Amino acid sequence: MGGRGWNGDGRRRPRFFRGSPGLSALTALAAACLLVSCSPKPPEPKDYAARLAADRAAKDAAFQSGSDPVPAARHAELLPLAYFPIDPGYDVPAVLQPTDDRTVFQMPTSSGAPRDMRRVGSLEFTLKGLPLKLTTFVEVATPTHLFVAFSDLTSGNETYPAGRYVDIDRNGTGIYEIDFNRAYNPYCYYNPTYECPYPPPENRLKIPVRAGERMKKSEAGSPK
Repeated sequence: MGGRGWNGDGRRRPRFFRGSPGLSALTALAAACLLVSCSPKPPEPKDYAARLAADRAAKDAAFQSGSDPVPAARHAELLPLAYFPIDPGYDVPAVLQPTDDRTVFQMPTSSGAPRDMRRVGSLEFTLKGLPLKLTTFVEVATPTHLFVAFSDLTSGNETYPAGRYVDIDRNGTGIYEIDFNRAYNPYCYYNPTYECPYPPPENRLKIPVRAGERMKKSEAGSPK
């Protein structure tokens, strides 16, 4: 089903959930160094946490005001949304290693109706001291945002079993920020009428990502 939805930072995204050669190692390193040396000073942890908390409160208020995507009958059960504690260490820079493959493929979804997607490359980053990468996509209908779908060792016990999402505004630099504190559950967690793409096998991280949205205690078996 079509529609517009909220992402992990409390902003609306285009409809998604309802229903050149790669950089060399030296180029990637130089780009990462440029990011560190030329970017503004990172926000102080208190400012970062306050801004994130405000975004989450705005998202809760928006969901509370209607029945989409959280049905009114489930407001008491699911709202406010549950999150892991805010940890700035889960907000990391990443370098996009682009792909030349322009093939449009059909990504499987929770409804069984595939979604037309295209790979744009892999985001490479370091998280908690570990080098990792995630294949990144754009929806053919709305290619202005990078779509990152992933699962990790919390999936199925602390977070939604099928995985979570991070949305990133696309740019021309190849340098991005992945903030897992803004990772969010697919809307089919709240409402089974939504159509949620499944993360590809290569995006199953072999570490626990205890950041961002999680399941409620009644479903996860652990505190919210």
